[in-house]
Amino acid sequence: MTWYRIWAIFTRHFYLYKRSLSRWMTIFYWPLIDLFVWGFITVYLRQAQSVPESGKPVSFIMAFLGALILWDILFRSQQGISITFLEEVWSRNLLNLFVSPLRPIEFLTASMLMGLFMVTTATLASAVLAWLFYSFNLLVLGVALLPFILNLVAMGWAIGVVTTAVVLRFGQKAEVLAWGLTFFFQPISAVFYPVEVLPAWLQPVARAVPATHVFQGMRQVLHDGTFPVGELLAATALNGVYLTVAFIFFYWIFAQVKELGLLLKVGE
Repeated sequence: MTWYRIWAIFTRHFYLYKRSLSRWMTIFYWPLIDLFVWGFITVYLRQAQSVPESGKPVSFIMAFLGALILWDILFRSQQGISITFLEEVWSRNLLNLFVSPLRPIEFLTASMLMGLFMVTTATLASAVLAWLFYSFNLLVLGVALLPFILNLVAMGWAIGVVTTAVVLRFGQKAEVLAWGLTFFFQPISAVFYPVEVLPAWLQPVARAVPATHVFQGMRQVLHDGTFPVGELLAATALNGVYLTVAFIFFYWIFAQVKELGLLLKVGE
């Protein structure tokens, strides 16, 4: 082996990190997300062990499996929008679309429908496998299941619209957001543990996230068997605000992109 050639390749890739926030995110972002999520899970389990309760192991299993399936709904709805947009970027077809009579709202609507297709397919598969392998029936959530799903889909759409706008403005160097932005909300969405596990200063932030109210409501259904009216109303109101802001943000970015002539450079 010739070491100066090895060093040349290493240096070439090392220099890419000097001005690339997305590459630094791949180094630090995912380990930190895992650290926070599993750290809070550990705190939750430790607290629960100190207060024994009959049937608690079963409740844990049901809550964790339900949380995994519901979290995937949020992720898939966001991916439906982001990946639909990125497919056009990767195939260099974006300019062809937007010089046609196609309106941005029509493209976003089609992307949201794609998200619904992905959510439906993935959720059915996950629910069937959870029933076959773990005897967990997602329908145990009862009439609350549909509003849970709709609120998670709505939040996923809002995140997807925002990530699409950012990639449209900054190009493929911002693609990492399409894969990782949703997981930014996971530690503060109380997916696997109640909000009370979080530090006191972080709890108000968590309650400003629609998904938090969905997962809090899910545990309320599983543990108490009561319909989480307050949690669902809070999630719906927050989603209404965030979806409105997301669409305004997208149209603002789209206007900038057209004015600056950046639509030609997306994907380069």
